[in-house]
Amino acid sequence: MAGSRQRTDTALKTVGLLGGSFNPAHGGHRRISLFALQALGLDEVWWLVSPGNPLKPKAGMAPLAARLGSAVAQARAARIVPTAIESELGTVYTVETLRALVRRYPKTRFVWLMGSDNLAQMHRWRDWRQIARTMPIAVIARPGYDTAAAASPAAAWLGRYRRSAASLKHRAGWSAPALIHLRFDPDPRSATAVRRADPDWASRFVGRAWYDPLTHRPVEPDIA
Repeated sequence: MAGSRQRTDTALKTVGLLGGSFNPAHGGHRRISLFALQALGLDEVWWLVSPGNPLKPKAGMAPLAARLGSAVAQARAARIVPTAIESELGTVYTVETLRALVRRYPKTRFVWLMGSDNLAQMHRWRDWRQIARTMPIAVIARPGYDTAAAASPAAAWLGRYRRSAASLKHRAGWSAPALIHLRFDPDPRSATAVRRADPDWASRFVGRAWYDPLTHRPVEPDIA
């Protein structure tokens, strides 16, 4: 499979970054990641399990270690790497995290993966244009959000930089800004629905230190 990607520079790893609370991680996260791996010809997808999302309330947020544990369970036997590296980097905002990752991993090409629900509100993110200038952005359709995403200020600004998924198979395709739209069968699953159906899900992951699959450092249970 790797040999079919036809990358210009095979020395550079290609990685999709999917950020979120993962409260908890679920099959929908896994499905869109496997789809992005194939559609974009990536080597891996990293799940950035956020210590805290500035746009989401803290109430109902499980401890970081439990959320990482749920991500590790969902990522099993796939080219998906869950990580709580943001807690090590000390970054709060996406723009800070992406800059730090680009500096730390200079031999990796990154593409930011987001659902259309996030594109709809991206203009509220700190330095969102700088995010777009840092790496290509691939937007994955989510049920009920396409209209709001298409009408958003971020989509209007990024519209002039639209590219195909195939462009990432060539070195020049990794320049930014770049907007790639990915469409596949919508997945209705959400963390909110999982919590409603299984309000005690975090109890299966608490009480132990989870080792970060990317940094190999322990994430202690009491870190929230």
